[in-house]
Amino acid sequence: MMNIAYSAYIAFCLYLVMLLVQWTVATFSKVKQPSAIPGKIDDDLSHDSFIFRAHRTFHNTLENSPLFVGTVLFAFILNYQSPIFAMLVWTYVIARIVHMVLYYAIATEKNPSPRSYFFMIGVIANTIMLVMIGLRLL
Repeated sequence: MMNIAYSAYIAFCLYLVMLLVQWTVATFSKVKQPSAIPGKIDDDLSHDSFIFRAHRTFHNTLENSPLFVGTVLFAFILNYQSPIFAMLVWTYVIARIVHMVLYYAIATEKNPSPRSYFFMIGVIANTIMLVMIGLRLL
């Protein structure tokens, strides 16, 4: 049976794969459009456009990646082998995957939207992971 702390490595790898998938979806959904300009989406697009939602999904993940990646890599460097930490890594990754799926599927300007709850689950998981590392260093 796999050690649950070791499973954090698998969850981190899955996160990186998710990021690659989001980049691919955002890039290829836009490229298929006539008169697409590399690196720019039409300013008139909004949540009713899948291209907009794919672009925002990818950029939202990019905006949140430094804290998550930094937290997890810091824990890996410290060789922090905690089952609770691993479960929080999985919680974050699953919350981000659900956030991605909801962003792709639901076109809404409403705030909070259904994806906002999964965004918050990820933020809370990441915050707890950071606190756990801080307590370990004390």
